[in-house]
Amino acid sequence: MNPYKGLRDIPRNIWLVSAASLINRTGMMVLPFLAIYLTQELKVSAAEAGLVLTFYGIGALISAPFAGKLSDKIGSMKLMKISLLLSGVCLFIYSFTTNYHLIIIISIILAIISEAFRPASMAFIADEAPKEQRKQSFSLYRLAINLGMSFGPVLGGVLTSIDFSLLFYVDGITSILAAIYLIFAKWEPLHIHKKSAEDKIDKEALPPYRDHRLVYLLIALSPVIIVFFQHFSTMPLFIVDYLGFSRITFGFLVSINTILIIFIEVPLNVAMQKVPEWKSLSLGGLLCGIGFGGMAIASDISGIIVTIIIWTFGEMLFFPSVSALAGEISPENKRGEYMGYLQMMHSFCFIGAPLMGTYVYQYYGPQVLWISTFFLGLITTVMMLRIKRWETISQ
Repeated sequence: MNPYKGLRDIPRNIWLVSAASLINRTGMMVLPFLAIYLTQELKVSAAEAGLVLTFYGIGALISAPFAGKLSDKIGSMKLMKISLLLSGVCLFIYSFTTNYHLIIIISIILAIISEAFRPASMAFIADEAPKEQRKQSFSLYRLAINLGMSFGPVLGGVLTSIDFSLLFYVDGITSILAAIYLIFAKWEPLHIHKKSAEDKIDKEALPPYRDHRLVYLLIALSPVIIVFFQHFSTMPLFIVDYLGFSRITFGFLVSINTILIIFIEVPLNVAMQKVPEWKSLSLGGLLCGIGFGGMAIASDISGIIVTIIIWTFGEMLFFPSVSALAGEISPENKRGEYMGYLQMMHSFCFIGAPLMGTYVYQYYGPQVLWISTFFLGLITTVMMLRIKRWETISQ
């Protein structure tokens, strides 16, 4: 069996949205270099730069549920186009702003606008993909994002050596180009659900935050997301500062994760198409826990490589499955809102994970941190096993 064969069955519309995401993410270079831009070009302190990034995170946190609800009202496709176009305009304005307080305001606005694309695109994929193809459809979408983000920072590094303003111009242009692509692409007839009287009653009686399955899913996935986000915060400190490896070596190690995702994630999820989500989520959570937890005993390059491979396989199983499951349990007329809450939990963990991780790392040491990540992964694994009961519930 050739797992790549299943890619041909993924609906055309999902390929088109994934292509737009690739265009957008290839130009996404302002955020990775924002702290450097603020400190080196605008001469603000590191603490002030950190505050700007914190406000961006707050904007993203605010955006997710409201963007999801707006997606359900005006349509996910329309919201994606609006988000990309306005993000491009906002980035151009950002390049001319030098007042610190205005930068904070624009950062919040940019976060609210640009982060609206994610729940809208996820709702679109959940709508367009047949149930049995959602897992690999979200894998394709993640592939586009990761592929774009592997190019963006490299290009951004080159542009910063010429002129920092080019970061904003190129990022803004690619956002607008992605919107133009969505506008002029040749779409197959879009899936439009009919809102029945029952849907209307459900919408009034059961907001997403009162759906016990969604709430349980968000609580269950949060430990492993906190674990996963350590690779942005404490893992670099551990590898470079604690183990003493060079930044170049760290870059090589991080690239292992990207390469595995680019070449393996989609065929892996195509091959596991018939595996229930609860199994993929449980196994993915366990592998994330084992991978990060294994760093407690890893002291050389080979050990670190093994741990990265393990948690990357966990990532590749977990994240497409959690998006697919969120799409499965959501009513069609509230799919965007459900995806918004899912994205909100990611944003919340993105803010909290570095704070918790660096605190444990500094005051208790890296071994305690990595052992803790193993148990957090185990908590998610056990909680995801209970989702097996949902198979008897149909939407």
